[in-house]
Amino acid sequence: MNQYNTLYVGLDVHKESIAVAYVPEEPGTEPIYLGPIGTRQCDIDKMIRQLHGKAPRLRFVYEAGPCGYWLYRSLLKSGLECIVVAPSLIPRKPGAEPDLRAQRWRRIHPRLVSVARGHDERPEGCQTTVEVLPASPRCALHRQGQLEPETPAMAGPQEVSLATAQQQIVFQEYLRIVTHLAERRAHVEEELREHVSGWRLEPVVSAYQALRGVQFHVATTIAAELGDITRFDTPRQLAAYVGLHPSEYSSGGNRRQGGIAKTGNSHARRVLVEGAWCYRHPARVSKEIQVRQEFLPEEIRDIAWKAQIRLCKRFRRLSAKGKHQNVITTAIAREMLAFMWAIAKKVQIAESSQTALAG
Repeated sequence: MNQYNTLYVGLDVHKESIAVAYVPEEPGTEPIYLGPIGTRQCDIDKMIRQLHGKAPRLRFVYEAGPCGYWLYRSLLKSGLECIVVAPSLIPRKPGAEPDLRAQRWRRIHPRLVSVARGHDERPEGCQTTVEVLPASPRCALHRQGQLEPETPAMAGPQEVSLATAQQQIVFQEYLRIVTHLAERRAHVEEELREHVSGWRLEPVVSAYQALRGVQFHVATTIAAELGDITRFDTPRQLAAYVGLHPSEYSSGGNRRQGGIAKTGNSHARRVLVEGAWCYRHPARVSKEIQVRQEFLPEEIRDIAWKAQIRLCKRFRRLSAKGKHQNVITTAIAREMLAFMWAIAKKVQIAESSQTALAG
């Protein structure tokens, strides 16, 4: 027996799962989280049957994204109502932070449901959709409701077959672009390795790579742009030189700090922030890091592991407090630079010891 006349259903669509929440048409009712479902047609049909047991009319809505319109077409084919909403048209409270991943469904579903409710009264305001242009072969597959092959790098997608010749041409063009860029990157990295070989800062470049998020190009950029960072007495001075210290607006007895100053070398600051994103994952020593650390002293490996433990924990802690992820990565980048300073100090001490022994 149906309990309601209409259910407004918000969907959070990912490539391997769909989070579902619904709310009845009665005003003042709170959204009910149904839970995640799979992306197979049988999973969607089961969800529709479950919701039809509560109301004869279902109105679905989800945010436009890289997964495309396959779900929209599937629901329309079943005779159901569905709206795909541009992210900019989803209402947001003034000053609200972007959604945290752990609580995304709690925040996004009420907003999507409000769009679905408002669509009955303002169809011209919410029916605008955005066809997201795929930025890679992976996105092109997601738009067609397909998952990328479980193969390393880009090996395997050449065998992917799409429904129409036009879709196949678009996919192959994206694949060619990605392959070309990967080849260019490998060529540039090979040239860099030749130039770094024999450089006076080569030991520091190798030692930097013990840290997570500091691959060869990051370590080379820091060494080339900042030189010998042990010339700074403290990591705080180094962070200020790069512009990762907070700006300050003080007057009289009032002291107010703002965002980072962004002074100093922007190239070094950019690669540090990019590398800091790696610490959003749990601490672990991957095979790639093991290869980079293979010939490094034990004390440098210990510093790198200590950095992982601290920075991964700090990333989780700041995320739990609701901090913006850009703020978090900036804070992580500042501390990562401090660990690089500690590593450079160790390399300097080791070189001084070798020089003394040779003398």
